[in-house]
Amino acid sequence: MTLRAPANGIEIAYDTFGSPGARPLLLITGLGCQLIQWDERFCALLAGRGYHVVRFDNRDSGESTHLDGAGTPALDGSGEVPYLLDDMADDAAGLLDALGWDTAHVIGLSMGGMIAQSLAIRHPRRVRSLTSIMSTPSPRAALLTDPDVLLPAFTPDRESAVRRALDNCAAVGSPGYPFDREWNAEIAGLGYDRSYDPAGTARQVAAIMASGDRAPRLGELAVPALVLHGEDDPLVPLPAGIATADAIPGARLITFPGMGHDLPAELWPAFVDAIDELTVSADSGR
Repeated sequence: MTLRAPANGIEIAYDTFGSPGARPLLLITGLGCQLIQWDERFCALLAGRGYHVVRFDNRDSGESTHLDGAGTPALDGSGEVPYLLDDMADDAAGLLDALGWDTAHVIGLSMGGMIAQSLAIRHPRRVRSLTSIMSTPSPRAALLTDPDVLLPAFTPDRESAVRRALDNCAAVGSPGYPFDREWNAEIAGLGYDRSYDPAGTARQVAAIMASGDRAPRLGELAVPALVLHGEDDPLVPLPAGIATADAIPGARLITFPGMGHDLPAELWPAFVDAIDELTVSADSGR
């Protein structure tokens, strides 16, 4: 069941897995994505390790607030943008407030990793541990020279939108692992039904491009950190993951051959093991 909470002047849609008394774990998803793109089976694996898992829709996606009146900004970071990644990080902090969580372990995926980094920078005492997955400290480090390729096209109908989403997922997916076409088609269709908003995704792209380089501020963090990255990521290439790990003092970097810009189910056990090792160490103060 999707729940809603006020956060940072907007409304955030979220849902949960696991026991409310378990260790708090916040999942932040990527560009144009919705909470449903954190696979329920992956969330259940985390919950089974003793976490209270919360996944949510970022602003301008899913069932959270859409800033429709802000229009479609330039995607190169020039001119005015409606908001920055820092504002999206403050949304996440506001959700922590609404959940009654003083602190949480935080995992961010792609753009969600950028938001998680900003959350740790802006609200360091709220973040028990930081896991940044296939992300970057800077749009330049990610080599995103053509941000238009990140956008969903305006399409005339649901079928076309699902087909376009499948093509995009297959193009950036993991060459070393099977492409789960059935799951991706189901999620693309459900995502269209929940909210189809290319203009909202454009505003998120503008936020990425205008937010600049976080590396200097990441260098001031004192938070246990893990960086997971695919060695065959065509969208946010491996050097961006290396740059993320290099920027955060003491961060552990784990890379995966054959992994692209998605989360192959075959790697979930390795992801969960690494995340659990990080969080247990963080909670024990080591």
